[in-house]
Amino acid sequence: MQEYTPSYQRLIDELNKLPGIGPKSAEKLASYIISLDDSSFNDFIETITQAKAKIKKCSICYNLTEEETCDICRNLERDSSILCVVEEVKDLIAIEKTGVYSGIYHVLHGVLKPIENINAENIKILELIQRIKKGTFKELILATNLTYDGELTAMYIYREVSDPGIRITRLASGLPVGSDIEFADQITLRNAFKGRGIVRIMENKA
Repeated sequence: MQEYTPSYQRLIDELNKLPGIGPKSAEKLASYIISLDDSSFNDFIETITQAKAKIKKCSICYNLTEEETCDICRNLERDSSILCVVEEVKDLIAIEKTGVYSGIYHVLHGVLKPIENINAENIKILELIQRIKKGTFKELILATNLTYDGELTAMYIYREVSDPGIRITRLASGLPVGSDIEFADQITLRNAFKGRGIVRIMENKA
């Protein structure tokens, strides 16, 4: 029976580790990479190398940037009294595309998953709590996904923020339970922001 060469199989196995890439997709990607001519392949490798070398997390909000701080944190026209907490950078991008939000962000880079031993120390929650303590925020928007893990994470943050002067809200209207923000259309996401409400319901459910 014909099998892939060891190097080819290793390439497939590594590609298979990428999020959302199954065995068949990994095979197709491997085939594409191997079929590239030398010039295209070198450009491909250089692009990955440059991205890995240049892209880093913003020292303030943990958005991805090629500078010490990201464009949003440097923008003095943004409303720095409103802080929106998102799971991933892709959620930040989705919200930005709506044009409805003009505050600043905090990117967690994950959610709490106790079963997988992903706790507050493993994502940017402790940094968020410290940032809130040092800041002068009027509103904290918990824009984690409406999944079990997203709700758990939002509830944890809500309970850790003890400042009564901060209005804590949660995206609700228009976003169905179990949905991911990155996949929501812009109209739905706009409505979710406009219809956000105080996070009292989460406390009552606990």
